[in-house]
Amino acid sequence: MRILFFGRGVISTQYAWAFEKAGHTVEFYVRKGRKETFGSNIELEMWDARRGKQLIKESWNVKLHEEMSPNYDLIIVSVNTEQLPEAAQLLSTAAGNTPVLIFNNVWQDLKSSISPLSLNNVVFGFPGGGGGIADNRLRGGFLKILFLEKPRVGTEHINNKIKELFESAHFKISWIKNMQNWLWNHFAMNAAMETEVLRRGSFPALINHRASFANVGLNMREMIPVLKARGAKLDAISLMLTKIPPALLGTLFNKVIFAKGSLPRLFVEYNNSKAGFAVLEVVREARKLGIPLPRLSVAFENTEQHTAFHMQSQRK
Repeated sequence: MRILFFGRGVISTQYAWAFEKAGHTVEFYVRKGRKETFGSNIELEMWDARRGKQLIKESWNVKLHEEMSPNYDLIIVSVNTEQLPEAAQLLSTAAGNTPVLIFNNVWQDLKSSISPLSLNNVVFGFPGGGGGIADNRLRGGFLKILFLEKPRVGTEHINNKIKELFESAHFKISWIKNMQNWLWNHFAMNAAMETEVLRRGSFPALINHRASFANVGLNMREMIPVLKARGAKLDAISLMLTKIPPALLGTLFNKVIFAKGSLPRLFVEYNNSKAGFAVLEVVREARKLGIPLPRLSVAFENTEQHTAFHMQSQRK
């Protein structure tokens, strides 16, 4: 299969590597000027957990394009959430009828999040991995499992194509019946974590501070009225974050879920992305609904996004 990844981020790079090893052709679309900046290879230091726990260290050659053509079997989009509207706009004119996998966090309703693309040509999923890229060196990894929405009427052929692709590379799919609800819950969880990242200063600081996950639980509790106002139902992770006492939740995350040496912990420690956008989106929605979010708002006040948001509100 010939696959185009939209962007050469940490998720795109890792899955592209896995697909190439499985015999597929993988290429990347990057913005103008990035081809020269990125160069023709990237240094990999990542954990592959499909068959046990294997550390991959290699210099991997990649093929980058600054123009897009429709000559692919599948396009996979994994970008920063704020970049998704721009990506969808470009794909609507340049991708032709090539099916698209949105491998991304989404807070909007699914249809508007990818407008003007047609829902009939798009499938939504979410990766099981993480990490970061600095100085053309990727540190991170991926698990065996990933998440994919169950077929909608009209997308069965795309789902089957994506299923065959991931299974050919020895990944296991967890099928999600209501992807909209799943993504709303997941986005809120990200906002709860990013709120604490803003307080601590970085993702590694979050993971290494004992009180962080107790606070993540409190942040999540604060957002429940926003989720319910949207019509979302709390999933198992959201219920855990909101029902377990904060002190016990902190112990559970620190000792079990993000235990020292675990891959989920490493993925967060390697994450060097800029936090704040998920918090902005939830705060923006809460203000429209008239729902107070004191914990999120305080953490958000000293960010660049807050300054831009405040100026935008004044102009209105």
